[in-house]
Amino acid sequence: METLANLESFVRSAELGSFSEAARRLALTPAAVSRNVAMLERNLGVRLFQRSTRKLTLTEAGEAFRLAIAGSLDDIQAAIAGIASDSGEPAGVLKVSMAPTFGIMHILPMLPGFITRYPHIRPEWHFENRQVDIVAEGYDAAIGGGFDLSPGIVARTLAPAHIVAVASPAYMSGRVAPPDPAALAAFDGIVMRSLQTGRIRHWTMRDAAGVERAATLSEDIVVNDPAAMREAARLGLGVALLAVPDVLPDLESGALVRLVSRWYADAGAISVYYVSRTLLPGKTRAFVDWIAEAFKRDRLAERFAGSLGT
Repeated sequence: METLANLESFVRSAELGSFSEAARRLALTPAAVSRNVAMLERNLGVRLFQRSTRKLTLTEAGEAFRLAIAGSLDDIQAAIAGIASDSGEPAGVLKVSMAPTFGIMHILPMLPGFITRYPHIRPEWHFENRQVDIVAEGYDAAIGGGFDLSPGIVARTLAPAHIVAVASPAYMSGRVAPPDPAALAAFDGIVMRSLQTGRIRHWTMRDAAGVERAATLSEDIVVNDPAAMREAARLGLGVALLAVPDVLPDLESGALVRLVSRWYADAGAISVYYVSRTLLPGKTRAFVDWIAEAFKRDRLAERFAGSLGT
């Protein structure tokens, strides 16, 4: 009977194409992973990988074996991870990725309640402006929008991701409010260059009736982070198009005002993403359900909806 360590080392090495990367994921040394795979090959009597100094490639037998056991291994690992602690509660390290501004502003305040409810779960939360590879990078979940739903990844929608036009009261002092999105082009624009594409993102806005208008801001100030856009707008440097969650506290406090309030751009949905498994680890299920309930309790979907602006 093969050990779980041998099978895990094989599957992770096959997924990541490297003993070193598999070792990092499994918290082992590369030598230990290589040894586990070699033992598995010896016990099976077949070569599973073609090895070179640059690349690790599955043999035909290796690919067939990977396909045969991958799903079963995931279920076994999920069952192990889902075993309750001595107190009967979900336990383990919970690795989650989320955008810095959104995560710190809206998700982090939920952490005290989550820890109180699940004291045996240890959060490891990463605040980063990128879309992580949930499987390859070993995340339990990610919160954001626009993630690629590759095989095995599912999304649970939390709220709409709506973009609205904002500026500071000081900037708008003495200026005539724009009547529609097209008129935003006459103001100083604060725009963002995408880290992924290197391009400046422009939006098309719509109203409640479904009428669409281009909202093309001038490129007077260019940054690469939404938090910097928000701060530039707060400083009275111009108009910015930002996600409602990123500016909601400023809109509620009056530090920013919403322009063309009947109009918004639809950037999709804010969702929690996680790996679909027959037996989802207890810590992941607890987190996904907790976040969904918190969004419902605090009416965040309604508060984030730019379509409800006045």
